[in-house]
Amino acid sequence: MPTTAPTAAVHPTDTVEPYYTPQYQDGFPVPEAGDSVLECMKDMPVMEVPAGGEALHFARSPLHDTPSMALLLAGLLAVALSYHKGYKYIENFFHYMFSIRRRENLFEDHTVNETSIQAALIANTCIIEGFLIYFAVQLMWPALAPSLQQGVFAHVAAYSGLALAFYVVQWMVYKVLGYTFLDAVGSRLWIDGFKASQSFLGLTLLPVLVLLMLYPAHGKMLLSIAASLYLVARLIFIFKGFRIFYGNLSSIVYFLLYLCAVEIVPLVLVTGLTYWISGI
Repeated sequence: MPTTAPTAAVHPTDTVEPYYTPQYQDGFPVPEAGDSVLECMKDMPVMEVPAGGEALHFARSPLHDTPSMALLLAGLLAVALSYHKGYKYIENFFHYMFSIRRRENLFEDHTVNETSIQAALIANTCIIEGFLIYFAVQLMWPALAPSLQQGVFAHVAAYSGLALAFYVVQWMVYKVLGYTFLDAVGSRLWIDGFKASQSFLGLTLLPVLVLLMLYPAHGKMLLSIAASLYLVARLIFIFKGFRIFYGNLSSIVYFLLYLCAVEIVPLVLVTGLTYWISGI
């Protein structure tokens, strides 16, 4: 009959897994004569209550504000609904932004009715600019952040209205300047460049706004990108205007006056108006 070798007793310390024993295997210490319970328990571990920090208020943003997001979605929906009839206008963005050809090529296909798609794209641009101004005000003037967070939609709507008003004023000024210094064809080419650059600007700013709402910690970098895109759109329009207006060296002086009076000073006034609206 086969016999098996006796197995050695395995001590808990010989196992692979660590072996833990309670600190008080025989129970809690019993106070001796003359000792109080507190003296007996002075060597026992004491659980410390963690110190809590000061409660912070939830920082509201347009991403968590239903009316503000509804405004943004309304602008995007307007573009989507008008795209079917005005998609050719989007395809010809670069033609309108750069071309100064006074006679159109007969083989170039341009949409006939561009009013609806232009209105939708401009409204979308102004709404997106309103959101970006909201974040820019928080970054530039942190003292205004509490009031902004109390009325997110009111401020976003006010900034969007300010952007729309600024666009309308610029369009009227360009109309007057084109009527005064250009013929009908030159004025139309100039205004077309302004509309196309502003329409295209909103589409380029949309990804930046989405990233800004999702990652507000990178607001400084994303707002710098948005400002750069706005500057590029303005430079494209200014460059087209220079090509249309330039006749001789003396016209450069008038063009510099135009830059100061029409392009630079209004931006400074809008910045001050933005700060005033934020404080209401």
